[in-house]
Amino acid sequence: MLSRVVIIAAGGTGSRLNADIPKQYMLLKDLPVLMHTISAFEHHVDKIIIALHADMVDYWQSLCIQYDFNIPHDLIIGGKTRFQSVRNAINYLEQRFPDFFYNEHGIIAVHDAARPLVDQTLIEKSFAMAQQGKCNVLAHQSTNSIRIGTISDNTSCDRSTVWQIQTPQTFPAQVLLEAYQQSELPTFTDDASVVEKNGYFIHLVESSYKNIKLTFAVDFEIAKLYLNT
Repeated sequence: MLSRVVIIAAGGTGSRLNADIPKQYMLLKDLPVLMHTISAFEHHVDKIIIALHADMVDYWQSLCIQYDFNIPHDLIIGGKTRFQSVRNAINYLEQRFPDFFYNEHGIIAVHDAARPLVDQTLIEKSFAMAQQGKCNVLAHQSTNSIRIGTISDNTSCDRSTVWQIQTPQTFPAQVLLEAYQQSELPTFTDDASVVEKNGYFIHLVESSYKNIKLTFAVDFEIAKLYLNT
């Protein structure tokens, strides 16, 4: 019986990079980013589900052949938004493995495809906390001064209370299933916001900048430095 699942959201287009292919398929130290990300979870979960853009399925499968990548994973078609992609993955799980959501030990983590450097210890910690019933997200405290508001109307705030949210975001399976029965809202920018709207408290697991989301070209250079250390 399944007990630990990770959903990797890989449907993005990587438009900020102005690249020919989405960032999750670009090379990072001789391997596509998504392969690094999948590898990070290989020894922590029973099932890896990848939500891909429909147009990229054949391309991804060709990459797996090219790089002899054989870590088992299930492919599902993502939606137009992250919310829809995660809901599609949950629906897939519910259809294929219905008993999973009635297993009191069932845990689902949701992770960004473009965060290939997530720390192994923190992955395990996030699952352990969810096993205790604690919905949790990786986050690191802001080191920058922060102002809240608009260009013309803003105010400073105490940066010690500001946390930059990362992934994985990890939840008891039944909690995530129930949360994703809600209608999508513009304020649902991540899974934690969906679960929080459904009445659950979100715990923070302190992470670091190393768990960088590859968004701009310079992020790839930073990631390469981390991989070389």
